[in-house]
Amino acid sequence: MTSALHTSSLQSLPLLARGKVRDNYAVGHDRILMVASDRISAFDVIMGEPIPGKGALLTKMALFWFELLKDVAPNHLTGDDPVSAVKPEERAQVEGRAMLVKKLKPLPVEAVVRGYLAGSGWKEYQHNGEVCGVKLPAGLQNASKLPEPIFTPATKADVGDHDENISYDKMVEIIGADLAEQVRALAIKLYKTAADYALTKGIIIADTKFEFGLDEQGTLTVMDEVLTPDSSRFWPVEGYEAAFKAGANPPSYDKQFVRDWLEQATVNGQPWDKTAPSPALPQDVIEKTAAKYQEALTRLLG
Repeated sequence: MTSALHTSSLQSLPLLARGKVRDNYAVGHDRILMVASDRISAFDVIMGEPIPGKGALLTKMALFWFELLKDVAPNHLTGDDPVSAVKPEERAQVEGRAMLVKKLKPLPVEAVVRGYLAGSGWKEYQHNGEVCGVKLPAGLQNASKLPEPIFTPATKADVGDHDENISYDKMVEIIGADLAEQVRALAIKLYKTAADYALTKGIIIADTKFEFGLDEQGTLTVMDEVLTPDSSRFWPVEGYEAAFKAGANPPSYDKQFVRDWLEQATVNGQPWDKTAPSPALPQDVIEKTAAKYQEALTRLLG
């Protein structure tokens, strides 16, 4: 296994931004090199320890979905080899974990689609029977499958802040009615296509978030990453029913090991307050998390 990459440091290209997982570099004026590091964040805090192999895995999975969904929506891939954008001595930081993509005008909203009631959606539903202004039927439980997938937009937060759920009307105010309708329709179509496929592989996609941008012609284009355990809630089918009946969160293919461990971790004898720096992750949590990501990929591609 290649060594883990917590933070890339390419000298041959200008750094545009570092996100929670990706480091983005400018390639000329019209392309971006997105390098998926092995960083992992939980509760919006980036952990000090990388998850070996995670960046390559996320990249492989995103490329798989871009290919599967290319007839549903255009995406930002250029088809160029990412390695071609860097110097030979920097190849090791890029190989297998990067995408060379078109520079788009990103929309300032996140397109979240939920097929099941979970996480912040479940919390809000208990409070007022709706999620982001979408009224839902009474009597739903934690992890209930929704009658139809719902679109619940959010605004993008800076690194370290929480994305904020907004109503559809608020999204219309931000990007206009026509574009909002296009985004909603396309996000739901992408989600349904992906969720139907994943189910044939024994994975429930409970919810996911897409990011869109506009190309020079104004075409709505899928960008960033797509349908990975970092941007989606993946549940293995076989654990779902029992958890649902018990009113518990179904087991998931994501950062659950990290989150669960952090929930009981202490710093100086006190429970960790979910601000940086985070407590150091133990080796077994790192290994279990890496194995979960790998299992999700193996299933999807299997």
